[in-house]
Parts: sequence; C-alpha cells; structure tokens
Amino acid sequence: MIKGSFDNTSDRVDVKRCDDYFVNQLQLEYHDKYWGTPCKNERRLFEFLSLSGMQAGLNWWMIWKRREAFRLAFDDFDPSIVADYKQDKILELTQNHLIIRNKNKIKSIVNNAQKILTLPNKYGGFSGYLWSFVRDVPKVNFWHQKDVIPAILYPAEEISKDMLDRGFKFCGPTIIYAYIQSVGLVNDHRIGCFKHGKLEFDWNR
Repeated sequence: MIKGSFDNTSDRVDVKRCDDYFVNQLQLEYHDKYWGTPCKNERRLFEFLSLSGMQAGLNWWMIWKRREAFRLAFDDFDPSIVADYKQDKILELTQNHLIIRNKNKIKSIVNNAQKILTLPNKYGGFSGYLWSFVRDVPKVNFWHQKDVIPAILYPAEEISKDMLDRGFKFCGPTIIYAYIQSVGLVNDHRIGCFKHGKLEFDWNR
C-alpha cells in the first residue's frame, strides 16, 4: 500500500483522508479527485452512469482502470452520439478487448443515452434531472472511521425507481447509490477526511 498524497504535491501530504493508505495511485487519485465531488457535467454524469452499470457483478477498479478506453470507445460519452449507435457499432464494441465486452451492458449504455435525450425539457438536461432529487444540494453523511456504509441509502431507491420507470437499464438501487456517491450527489467521505462536508461543484472532471 502507498501513503496518501495529493496531486503529488508536498504541501498536501499530511491531509486527512478516509483511509491513511491506498493500494495504488489509481485508488488514491479516484478518492481525491472524483469520489464525492459534485459534478454537473452532462457527459461525465452519463459516463459515470455507464461505468457504474458496467461494474455490475465486477470489481470497480477493473472498470476504472479502463476509463480512457471506455471514453475512446464511446465517443467520450456524448449522449447525442451514443444514442444513435447502430448494430454494427454495437458489434464493434463487443469485439473491443480494451473494454468490458458484455453485449447487454453495451446495449444498455446506448439505451440510456436515448432515454437521456427524452427527458422532459423542464429538467434542462440529465444534470438537472439527476440533481433535482437532492434539490441541487449534495447530501452530506457523517460516518466515523469504523462505520460500515450501507449499500443503499436515500435517495438511491427513489432515483432508481424513477429511472426504471423511464426505461433506463442497469440502474437498480445498489448501482445507483454507488453512482450518486461517485458524482457527489451524496458525500460519504468519513468525518475528518479533507473531502468530507460541503464541496465545490466540478464542471469539468
């Protein structure tokens, strides 16, 4: 395991985190830069939803280390492009050894892009839809170091049910809770971690 550092800068070496040690730099950077950071970037929200669906039955790090390959394969997760994928493109993706080649999961990403484009205008996009469940304010939980964080908490079930009713795929409550943790609708960082509490929105990611 490696001792936590932030962006490889010496002035952040001693900051407190959810854990003092990480298995590798990949996990450290994910904790510091992404997990729990509120995001409103439409493509990134779609990307993380897609990667969360890909994770079903698998280890998250297996998916995350392939992130760049996924972004290249799925046109940087532009919903307007992915929604128009035809069978030949889906076949191409199922033969791409750099990503997870599960046909049902690949088809679900295309389906979900299509559903994003059919969201009512009142939301102003997928970001507005998603953040409406928390009234545009990240939900901050207060976990101590030894607490076990449940696999499903509010508002995962509400989001999951609404998305399933709208025809989204691979969006059960467990997947959705992990997803909303990853994009910052919920902040489950431990008390004392430098990322616990109110965080600024990241519009780029």
